Amino acid sequence: MLDNDLKEQLREVFAPLQNSVELCHDESTHASQSELMELLEGLASVSPKVVVRSSGQTRIFPQFQVFTKGRFTGITFKGIPGGHEFTSLVLAILNADGKGKLPEKNVADRIRRIKGPVRIKTYISLTCENCPDVVQALNQMALLHPDFHHEMIDGSFVPAEVEALSLQGVPAVVVNSKLIHSGRIQFLDLIGKLEAVYGTAEASSEVVAQDLGQFDVVVIGGGPAGVSAAIYSARKGLKTAVLAERLGGQVQDTKGIENLISVPYTEGPLLAAELRKHLNAYPVSIFEQRRVLKLEGKKVLLEGGENIAGDSIIVATGAKWRELGVPGEKEYLGRGVAFCPHCDGPFYKGKKVAVVGGGNSGVEAAIDLAGIVGEVVLFEFQDELKADRVLVDKLKSLKNTSILTSAKTKQVLGDGQKVSHLEYEDRKTGESYKVPLDGIFVQIGLLPNSGFLKGVVELTPFGEVVVDLKNRTSVKGIYAAGDVTTTPYKQIVIAMGEGAKAALAAFEDRIHA
Repeated sequence: MLDNDLKEQLREVFAPLQNSVELCHDESTHASQSELMELLEGLASVSPKVVVRSSGQTRIFPQFQVFTKGRFTGITFKGIPGGHEFTSLVLAILNADGKGKLPEKNVADRIRRIKGPVRIKTYISLTCENCPDVVQALNQMALLHPDFHHEMIDGSFVPAEVEALSLQGVPAVVVNSKLIHSGRIQFLDLIGKLEAVYGTAEASSEVVAQDLGQFDVVVIGGGPAGVSAAIYSARKGLKTAVLAERLGGQVQDTKGIENLISVPYTEGPLLAAELRKHLNAYPVSIFEQRRVLKLEGKKVLLEGGENIAGDSIIVATGAKWRELGVPGEKEYLGRGVAFCPHCDGPFYKGKKVAVVGGGNSGVEAAIDLAGIVGEVVLFEFQDELKADRVLVDKLKSLKNTSILTSAKTKQVLGDGQKVSHLEYEDRKTGESYKVPLDGIFVQIGLLPNSGFLKGVVELTPFGEVVVDLKNRTSVKGIYAAGDVTTTPYKQIVIAMGEGAKAALAAFEDRIHA
């Protein structure tokens, strides 16, 4: 399972391990047990600190737990973490020994205050690109919390469980047989969901507000625009800080990238890694897993009580996927309503699904789904599709797709367990129709992450930050760049250029002040 090149890479990755990390597997007569053993023994072969042992217990299907210093870490893998989840296993081994990037103190303290016992199951698919983020986040929480157990479960091994829970999307986070979340989610939002489910203890007197310091430039956002702004600021010799929920931002959720000039093809996670590598080449202070509450002048107040100040503030917080905002959407999230065709498409093999949105992302999603599902119906609010002609022509050439334009989505209907219909209004006639289907994929664009700026700088009715040609906002000393702004065409290459412009404008204004 592990080729020689990968083993060489893993030898280097595991070299920092100081304590033994035990992969304790159960016995099973399942046909895939030999595959699991090959994986675990392959990992053990690259480091004397990785130990494989049997629990002596018997299970129906392959599973194992992670131990360190003779103690159960709270991490269980049910199934074989290959594919996208292989990274989750590697990180679990590193993190179990305190290696790799773990949440910083304020975030870790917040995790520890969640009231235990915490018992969580995450159902995944090995083809899901969003699942590893959730699995890795919950595994880290298990390592930090004194009474937190997390099980990653490959849904293909337990179809009866998946059906009983009416799961139609991954990752599916389940507590006490109740779905509490489905789909991608930010680390801080996941903590918030667990706090809502389990409650949280009051912060001790030791948990106090922390001043992260005074900087020449504080960049809020770690995507292409934010990283570009930080690099350009640092190159001007300015003391620079970056605040980000996750470095890479929305790029992390992008699959194929073919229009970043000079790079014929890359993928979101790879580009995010390159952004981090480039940023680390400069003396920039990086504060990850941070969320801004509000601005008070040039002071940035963060969740958890931290604050940071800058002579100049550059906002590059990007945008998030826009929701339909119709009745039934939230109720059926993960049970028929989805946002990721790559992750959740396989749940609808041979079934009928809808894609809402006729831009490039919607048409691309419909084309991809057409190769998996039985039938795809594309709904577009406008009178014609907005996607590139080459994509529209491709969609129209497929025999199992149809297009409804001038269609206003009204509500998502279901039987209480899963989606059954999508109701829409024909904008030309005013009549409403209900289309029977099994799933709905929402692809209607982006919503600016600008809530914390309301009442601070000028925003459009859509929430975009209004900027001039040099990325200045309506408030002196506050700049903005990328998808959060009024700059047209939300593209990676444009965001990078806008980040550079914002940094250069801030520097220009500084020296002419």
